[in-house]
Amino acid sequence: MRSLKPLLLLVALAVAALLWGRHSPEPAPQGTATPHGSVVPQDAAAPRTTPARSDSLPSFLPPEAGDTLRRIASGGPFEHRQDGVVFQNREGRLPAKPQGYYHEYTVDTPGLDYRGARRIITGGTPPQIYYYTDDHYRTFRQFEGSR
Repeated sequence: MRSLKPLLLLVALAVAALLWGRHSPEPAPQGTATPHGSVVPQDAAAPRTTPARSDSLPSFLPPEAGDTLRRIASGGPFEHRQDGVVFQNREGRLPAKPQGYYHEYTVDTPGLDYRGARRIITGGTPPQIYYYTDDHYRTFRQFEGSR
């Protein structure tokens, strides 16, 4: 047992370092709502979205977001019962709008057997504005949806 203590300490330190790295603050990209609710201003000359990938999704969206966006556009069916429910915006990290303006949808995370942290939030009915969060509503990145 005595020889296992240093090994267990090393494992604990490695796990702590990994978790710390996942939660360390990074500079917010332009067009991103920060955890404190402010929005990083966009340069007037800069495009409103990140350059598109070949499949026309912004590069910061995972490939699974395409399926979620197709389901949103067609009105479902949705895999999770929470998809399409009103997003409350309780922390005020998105622009203030009337109750019921925002709706949330799950973006699946491969390998998870639960919803995970990735969501697309739409604004308006039909959706006029789109946000993506991969950290369970702490930060949001606005993007253009299909028109």
